[in-house]
Amino acid sequence: ARPPSSLSQATSIMTAPGYPSLVLSALLTLFTAMAAAQDVVTVGTVNASGTTVDVPISIRDTAGTPLGLDKPAGSKIQSFSIKVTYAPTSAVSSISIARDGITASLTPTSEFKPSSANSVSLLDTFQESTNPIPFTLNAAAPGNRVAHLLVTLSASATPGTSISLTLDPALTQLTDAGGSAATKETVANGQLLLVDGGDAAENASARDD
Repeated sequence: ARPPSSLSQATSIMTAPGYPSLVLSALLTLFTAMAAAQDVVTVGTVNASGTTVDVPISIRDTAGTPLGLDKPAGSKIQSFSIKVTYAPTSAVSSISIARDGITASLTPTSEFKPSSANSVSLLDTFQESTNPIPFTLNAAAPGNRVAHLLVTLSASATPGTSISLTLDPALTQLTDAGGSAATKETVANGQLLLVDGGDAAENASARDD
């Protein structure tokens, strides 16, 4: 007989007479766990205590995804593209993005920092053999800090203004050093989860967007 090609087919087979419900329950739990495995990119949410705000950007390496410390050589997270849009632009005098945390001392084989009127991006690739990114597998959220934003608030920003910092779901992605399409992690293929952040002028409550 042809093997099941989907979860629904597997379920119909396992619920046929003669199969214990306990086996079905365990199988469904396994499928759910496998489907839920995602690496995570997070932009921090902070309260501003001055005109310049340091906002962390982190990556959580989760077991069971196409890339990570639990995978063989050649399938590690060694390259990332992170694009952050911000609003309202009137509340921001300047903004920059740079490597930080576990990537600060590494030497990338390539690095680009494109920007626009309402966004900044960081694209870094590191050679796995000479500059492995030292992630901690299944670290507590938000994972390991890999970059940060330095946001200078506008003098005209109203106290209490919330500035949203939103990860672009199309351009934020993780890959191995070679950029292999087979293991690329994106929001579109379900392998990557994005957590947006923000900051607030003069200690007001920040919001996620």
